[in-house]
Amino acid sequence: MITVKNLSFSYSQLPFIENMNFQVRSGEIFGFLGPSGAGKSTLQKILIGMLPKYKGSVSINEHEIRNRPDHFYESIGVDFEFPSFYEKFTALENLKFFGSLYDCKLIPAEQLLEMVGLSQHANKKVAGFSKGMKSRLNFARSIIHQPKVLFLDEPTSGLDPSNSQVMKNIIRELKNKGVTIILTTHNMHDATELCDRVAFIVDGNIKAMDTPHNLIMSRRYNEVTYSYLENQQELNTTIALDKISTDKKLQSLIQANALLSIHSNEPTLDHIFSEITGRKLL
Repeated sequence: MITVKNLSFSYSQLPFIENMNFQVRSGEIFGFLGPSGAGKSTLQKILIGMLPKYKGSVSINEHEIRNRPDHFYESIGVDFEFPSFYEKFTALENLKFFGSLYDCKLIPAEQLLEMVGLSQHANKKVAGFSKGMKSRLNFARSIIHQPKVLFLDEPTSGLDPSNSQVMKNIIRELKNKGVTIILTTHNMHDATELCDRVAFIVDGNIKAMDTPHNLIMSRRYNEVTYSYLENQQELNTTIALDKISTDKKLQSLIQANALLSIHSNEPTLDHIFSEITGRKLL
């Protein structure tokens, strides 16, 4: 679906992206993760055709981006982090206007507003929308033409937990329908929950690329921590994972059904990113 070979790009004399290579399979959710200034947004702009003066090869649906056909954007959806609308238009008017720019079959605007929880605000001017409401409307706009490839930039930013979950459920539904999704985010929890594979990007280079599970397990901490009460105090003990069967204290607590908690000490994707790249996601 998406193939990037020997991609290099520069804003000046110094290279910003160097010799980047990766592929995204059809129907996959692929995450670009990295700190601000890492090259994520530049890479996304190259992929959607905004920066055609790159070196190497970048193709989507077998079309080289710099030579993309006129109908290219009929199958591409983009949800930028910072929405832009006609603020004197209502939500419904905005969707209908942007939908009119496509020649393909559209999802009805009213249906989209219902999907993202904005149906009761359909006739409200966007100028009065909160950041979270604009974010949901922007997402609806990006899928109105039923794209085959969808680019999402921080799709849950500014959303409360309930609406964030609604958005993630829609993203999963789109994946199940075969949509290829590129997710750019700082949110490691979203990446772990949604992405089939992720790429860690720092200074215009991919430092690691794999499934979130494989990345986490490659550097897992082989320890278990358990807690229990002793002399009316809660105590915690950490042991090596391969010592569980020989830890007499743990065995006695299990026999007495006296464990308060037990869990493996696994790193998060955020920890793995820091370990591999030496950087924090800021």
